Amino acid sequence: MTQKSAIVTGGGRNIGQAISLRLQQDGYRIFALDVAKPEAESLQADAVMVDLTDAEATRQALRGILVSHKVTCLVNNVGLVAPAPLEAVQLEDFDRLMHLNLRTSIICAQLVVPEMRRHGGGRIVFNTSRVTKGKLDRTLYSATKGAAQSMARTWALELGKDSITVNCVAPGPIATTAFWENNPPDAPKTKAIVDAVPLGRMGTPEDVANAVSFFCDDRAGFVTGQTLFVCGGVTVG
Repeated sequence: MTQKSAIVTGGGRNIGQAISLRLQQDGYRIFALDVAKPEAESLQADAVMVDLTDAEATRQALRGILVSHKVTCLVNNVGLVAPAPLEAVQLEDFDRLMHLNLRTSIICAQLVVPEMRRHGGGRIVFNTSRVTKGKLDRTLYSATKGAAQSMARTWALELGKDSITVNCVAPGPIATTAFWENNPPDAPKTKAIVDAVPLGRMGTPEDVANAVSFFCDDRAGFVTGQTLFVCGGVTVG
């Protein structure tokens, strides 16, 4: 129980897998919690297949990890989008997104934080989104991510005395399968999104992972309650 370990929710695909791989490079043993098996072989041995919308299954998975591993890092990454204009928003999607995008973070923290205290501190990082500044057709997604950023600031105040930092990384347009599913490549809206990036390119999952790595580093111990936008500059203007 000497190697430091990290739990990454939704850590088996897209940005989550990139985060898992980067933290693995940083020396963490990675437990990727996801409904899908990671594509990366290095993550497969410790991957935990679990439906994170199931609260009790999530608790059981976490307890199985915490009983024998020194978890000092939690990355709340998992999330669904369900894009729709206001008049088409479904209440079923409200429950689904709130449970997965937000409730999962609470469940994980309630079990992991006592272990972090026992080990003298830790890192909690939320993967939120630039949609918290406003984006068409994102009523529910922006609500969950805005709530996550507010919750992170509250946790930063509550947990600071325990040397536990809590921060957010908020990606802008990132080239993932999830992005292309919600933004068809040939659609005028999608072209406008890409053209509006000041740096002139889409972001990569690795861009986000690098920011998460910074917040999880032992040397970032005086940074808490912050949100870092990894957006190519789209949130500046």
